[in-house]
Amino acid sequence: MIYESFKKTLLGAKKINSSKIAFELSLGEKSFTIFTNSIRVDDYFTLFVVKENNSKFFVVAFDKSDSGKSNITGQEMELSNNAILHKCPFNHENSKKLQTQFEFLNPKIIGLKNSVGFGDRLGIANAGHLRSLQGFDFEPILAQQSIRELKRTQRKPSAVMDAAVFASLQEGWINGFGADADHLKTKEDIELMLKEGYTFFTFDPSDFVNNDADVLSEEKLNFFLNDFSWKQFNTSFHNLNEKYCRNKLSINNGELLLEVSETELKRALVKYGKALLHIKTLYEFLFEIKGSQIVEVEISVDETESVTSAFEHYFISEQLHRLGIVYISLAPRFVGDFEKGIDYKGELQVFENEFKKHVSIIKHFGNYKLSLHSGSDKFTAYKIIAKYDIPIHIKTAGTSYLEALRTIASVDPDLFREILDYSRSLYNKEKRTYHVSAVVEKTKPALEYSDKELPELLNDNNARQILHVTYGRILTDKNADGEYLFKEKLFNSLVDNQDLYDEYLKKHFIRHLSPFKK
Repeated sequence: MIYESFKKTLLGAKKINSSKIAFELSLGEKSFTIFTNSIRVDDYFTLFVVKENNSKFFVVAFDKSDSGKSNITGQEMELSNNAILHKCPFNHENSKKLQTQFEFLNPKIIGLKNSVGFGDRLGIANAGHLRSLQGFDFEPILAQQSIRELKRTQRKPSAVMDAAVFASLQEGWINGFGADADHLKTKEDIELMLKEGYTFFTFDPSDFVNNDADVLSEEKLNFFLNDFSWKQFNTSFHNLNEKYCRNKLSINNGELLLEVSETELKRALVKYGKALLHIKTLYEFLFEIKGSQIVEVEISVDETESVTSAFEHYFISEQLHRLGIVYISLAPRFVGDFEKGIDYKGELQVFENEFKKHVSIIKHFGNYKLSLHSGSDKFTAYKIIAKYDIPIHIKTAGTSYLEALRTIASVDPDLFREILDYSRSLYNKEKRTYHVSAVVEKTKPALEYSDKELPELLNDNNARQILHVTYGRILTDKNADGEYLFKEKLFNSLVDNQDLYDEYLKKHFIRHLSPFKK
């Protein structure tokens, strides 16, 4: 049969071109640029991803006699009398059909395995992300976007999921991926992400954390505790005082000993008590509405001004367990500065001394992993973290957008100059919700940089943060005629230079993960 001959031709081409990302294949009068790893042969159809004039789609080929057996259809292209090709666009409808057809395209539970979150704000970075994982023992979370990011980019959760599905299909990634509904603060946030099939729910109770607790007087601490919802917390201060303050806490078989004063306990309660109750509310709501959906939960207390001490980490973990909250990872606020888009700022020895305490607590409980938020570009911290044998989750986001701008700076310097000057004009307003320290005056107007200097700006901390926090405006701002100022030009340039963008991403994330290689 001609269809069988077609399958053999395709598989033979895949074998010959196995070391290439994509190859050209001519079939009669048609010529295809096919992504090598995307080729999949089922009992009654063959599928592969194609790039044509910078546009990507996938093709389903089958014998005419099998035409009714596949629910994935598109524009029909007849190859011969006995073989039919369907050209299928990358859209939400086909993404859902592919998930029905291939189990590995559905998000999965990752558990205690090492994992890395790739925040793909543009929807075209996940191929590069996946290529960076070769040789590393990390599970990818490909669909990851916080509620804040969704609002600033004006994207829908479904679009983030679709981008993960199509990248996995293109790259032949059959090991599965996670989907992180990131930094959820309300029940409405949970509902929004759950209905799109997200499996990893990051609860962010930062609005309920009292950052002043470290410096409040005893009188004010007592005032807050007198007003605390002890009934909902299902214990009393007396019970907690007996548990934490009467004797030294022996953690991980005595590896860490903590002596806790009554005042320290009060500060922990005032700082995190209401946050723990809010987490409980979100957790119970998720499990009330999730039905048969498989989910896992992460707790994030990192987006706060106040550092999470070793005792506070222990206290949070134990109280979450006592309240019946099962979680797979916890993100404390570490000592030092984990600013957006740049390396760790702080005394590395101090960081390691404190990090070792967190490691002991993780090992003591043994049922969750340590999560590093604002994990983009924390290369010096990675070298320390990687020395300790604990499960880890690294969460990144803006760094992939910055690699997109590195690509633009390399291939389209005029567009990059426009973006840079616009970002500089917006920075002081946009930075207010981010932990950054860049100063606009430490960068120059774009015309004062040569074309050769522009890509190097992506290695400058001030420029990185200025570009990082203004991404939402770059992607959504329009002129008086309703036309995007930058979005379409940015995407067109990136699509034209997708191979370079993928290579930048691969190199960048290999640098992130290399310290963890066994």
